[in-house]
Amino acid sequence: MIKKKQQQIQSFDFDLVEKWLENYFLDPLTSYYDQTQFQIDLYETEKEWIVEAILSEFEASEIKVYIEEKKLMISALRYPPSANHHKKSRVIEFPFHITRQEITATFTNGILEVFISKTEKGSCKNRFITLP
Repeated sequence: MIKKKQQQIQSFDFDLVEKWLENYFLDPLTSYYDQTQFQIDLYETEKEWIVEAILSEFEASEIKVYIEEKKLMISALRYPPSANHHKKSRVIEFPFHITRQEITATFTNGILEVFISKTEKGSCKNRFITLP
């Protein structure tokens, strides 16, 4: 007998998430970091949150994605490092522990996409997310 994987459903305070998204997009620092570091967009679907970062001047091997409790940290550094290329980074703090969620990432054509599942449970540990 084959058992189907049980889908884990995480409960979220959607009013809190909506207020957080509104504050994130209205924060003047968000626009400043979009211009001085790299642009980030946030999307929500029925099954996941998607963080999209425009990192067209970097290769996948130069990008690190790390999650720590409620924080998603994205950093990029050109190799070899030089005076012309400095480290760029962004931190997004979510209103819930993202370490509890399954998280995957892809990097295609200069666009990093980080997928944070609403339904699948993660390891509950701080960790790096590997890019394929």
